[in-house]
Amino acid sequence: MPSLAESFRGRTLSPARAVLLGTLAVGVLDGLDAVLFFGARGVAPIKIFQSIASGILGRAAFGGGVPAALLGFVLHFFIAFCIVLTYFLASRRLPALTRYAAEMGVLYGLVVYEVMNEVVLPLSNAGAGPRPIPVLVNGLLIHVLAVGLPSALFARGATPPPERTPAPAVAL
Repeated sequence: MPSLAESFRGRTLSPARAVLLGTLAVGVLDGLDAVLFFGARGVAPIKIFQSIASGILGRAAFGGGVPAALLGFVLHFFIAFCIVLTYFLASRRLPALTRYAAEMGVLYGLVVYEVMNEVVLPLSNAGAGPRPIPVLVNGLLIHVLAVGLPSALFARGATPPPERTPAPAVAL
């Protein structure tokens, strides 16, 4: 079985495996960041996942106990799946997304952050509140490092290496 580093150099991951592993990476890293960052500010993990469920349930999610938190957990990974799948599918049409995976991943993370905060949250039942500077900085950093980059790197891991034409033989 190829190492993860080898997977990023050429096509050693199947598309399904790349999307699955990308989803797990994005979901775990982003979720862990939320639990640690907001936990340091006194927010219990159950409240973090209830807040995700509030996108569907509204304020009732905060009184929904563990079932609402579990819904939020599932929704969190579903959103991660959608984000990774979107990048993967776009990369099949736009080879620059895998050729320049690091740069495009950073950009993608920033785009995802904006779409989530300016489109998805306002359209959901969760509502969007103010974002103090530490929350804004953490959000931008985690979307670049734990959302955009993994999405791009796993897409690249399922990209066949470019065809190389052999150099012409030189007669001596």
